[in-house]
Amino acid sequence: MKLNRVSNCKRLLITGSVAYFCTNCVVPLRNELMPLITLTSDIGQKDYLVGAIKGQLLQAVPGCTLVDISHELTPFNYPRAAYLCRNAIKNFPDFTFHVVLVNLFENKQEHLLLAYHNRQYILCADNGLLTMIVEDKPELVIGLPMAKFVIRDALHMIRVFGKSIQSLVEGQSIHTIGVADIEIVEKNPLRPLLGENWIEGQIIFIDHFENVVINITREAFEEQRRGRGFTIAFKRGEVIEKICETYADVPEGEKLALFNAAGYLEIAINKGNAAGLLGLQGYSEKQSAHLQNRLFYQTIRIFFE
Repeated sequence: MKLNRVSNCKRLLITGSVAYFCTNCVVPLRNELMPLITLTSDIGQKDYLVGAIKGQLLQAVPGCTLVDISHELTPFNYPRAAYLCRNAIKNFPDFTFHVVLVNLFENKQEHLLLAYHNRQYILCADNGLLTMIVEDKPELVIGLPMAKFVIRDALHMIRVFGKSIQSLVEGQSIHTIGVADIEIVEKNPLRPLLGENWIEGQIIFIDHFENVVINITREAFEEQRRGRGFTIAFKRGEVIEKICETYADVPEGEKLALFNAAGYLEIAINKGNAAGLLGLQGYSEKQSAHLQNRLFYQTIRIFFE
């Protein structure tokens, strides 16, 4: 990839896969590869909608490559969606476009969002998920207005996304395709609680094998541990007192803890079902007249000594 040095740059200017940063930055120029677009949603695969979304994108961005991350996210599950998107996005080439279709209709959308962060584009609804994915405010975000006199369904939204992607691919500045300096909905990422001699995390993901992922990273664990011994405690009086490197470090059927490929604490059973056998339960949304969709999580606490 060719490089271009830009001097005396007064602002961040992004056009397609050209990014101009501050003074004297070295930036990649657009190459001849067609745009890469990922899709993540809570739509499921049981009807026509995922196929229709892909068809709309292929029309709007001719020659693009579409990659499915997942369409099986639990509806309304922001922590799980943020965990999945964050850890998938960071593995893609620079300047990939990530279309995230999760809880599109939580509120009446007047605009959609196009963000640029860590050399990636993220396109999503303005519902708070963006700040949970990047765990901060994005480097740059613009609003993509939606037409006033059309049905603002999922296919209209994808057409808005597709048009903005194609504009960037054609070399248009990100500042000219939307509304800059907008206020966006922000939701805080789910972080562990800290005490002098403990750290407490919450279950954010249960994978296909029913291994249980906790929102405690290796970095957070080691920082709080400070070289001390530890005990991982969870439901039914179960404890774990060491961190393994692989599932095979314990006999078949034995429980273990390790840090997964994304760097998060995981509780598993070698060739077993940790979530079911240990009685653990991940994110759920309880609906009742007085709780009104409050979110509940089950906690895992690590004691240091």
